[in-house]
Amino acid sequence: MVLVMAIGDLHIPHRAMELPAKFKSMLVPGKIQHIICTGNLCIKVVPWGDLDSLAMVQRQLDVDILVSGHTHRFMAYKHETGMVINPGSATGSYCGMTYDVNPSIVLMDIDGLRVVVYVYELIDGEVKVEKIDFKKTSATT
Repeated sequence: MVLVMAIGDLHIPHRAMELPAKFKSMLVPGKIQHIICTGNLCIKVVPWGDLDSLAMVQRQLDVDILVSGHTHRFMAYKHETGMVINPGSATGSYCGMTYDVNPSIVLMDIDGLRVVVYVYELIDGEVKVEKIDFKKTSATT
C-alpha cells in the first residue's frame, strides 16, 4: 500500500494565506509516502478542464491515472481504462472561472491494480469525505 496525496491550486500567499487548519492536521509525518502538487498541465491544445482533451493526453502518456489541475474544482472520473483526477484547490482560492470554491485535497491509497481515492472537501467548516474505488482491469504488457 502506498499513500499519495494530490493537492493543487494553492495560490499562497496571493489568493490565500495558508492551507485550512483542518487539512494541516491531516498531514501526519510518516503516513503519506508521496505528495503530488498539480501545475498547469494545460497548453494551447489542452483547454483547462476539457474532458476530451484530458483523455487524449492520458492516452498519449499511456498512464492509468492522470492528475490535472488549474480549474480549482475537484473532479474525478473513470475514462476508458484509466482515471482522471483534479484535486481542486487545497486553499479554496478563487480563479477566473469561479469564485465559489470549497477547499479540497485528494488522498490515493494505491495497492497493486487497485486505487481507492479519498476526496476531502471543506464545506461549512467541516471536512466531508467521499470514497471512489478504481481497479485496473488488467496489467499493461
